[in-house]
Amino acid sequence: MLRILLADDEDLIRAGLRTVLADTGEVDVVAEAGDGRSAVELAVAHRPDVALLDVAMPVVDGLEALREIRRVSPATQVLMLTSFGTEENVVEALDGGAAGFVLKTSSPAELLIAVIAAHRGQAYLSPEVTRLLITRITARPRSSSGTAVPELLRLTPKERQVADRVARGFSNREIGHDLTMTEASAKTYVSRVMNKLGCTNRVQLALLVKESLDA
Repeated sequence: MLRILLADDEDLIRAGLRTVLADTGEVDVVAEAGDGRSAVELAVAHRPDVALLDVAMPVVDGLEALREIRRVSPATQVLMLTSFGTEENVVEALDGGAAGFVLKTSSPAELLIAVIAAHRGQAYLSPEVTRLLITRITARPRSSSGTAVPELLRLTPKERQVADRVARGFSNREIGHDLTMTEASAKTYVSRVMNKLGCTNRVQLALLVKESLDA
């Protein structure tokens, strides 16, 4: 059973998260904190597998608490939790060592998927967060050279089409519809492309495609 630390300054939010996670039967909430400083102290005391940290907390905010937990309890993976998302927060969280970024509106199933992925050392971003970042990335000015970076040259023509649509913020369902394949096939293609390119999430893939266009 995964051992979880919850940190959020709203009691009702913590209670809701605790209930959702406990109901899965796969998670044990071993500690709760109402501010970032307490979260760091509890991470040291309990050494949880995963810490769920709200971004906006008093005393010490979630981003600073993230960096401290990664320093004092490196075995603890950290998922950032928020009711909003900005490119700056997401990038800072990932740069600070976060295993992922999920919204408080995430479904119980998605929250559990994110926790398990974090525990396994895999990156996880809520689809809404991924779409936000990709939208920001693709909205930036591009050069007209269109020279592919070497990594993309390893892809088949169909894989390049899939990569292009991921970079444009398409979901697996939208990719399938656009390229006349099933959603399951689109998901398989996306996974294959990320594996070939060494990307752990769709945002990294989008950045690589943008780099290709800007090269």
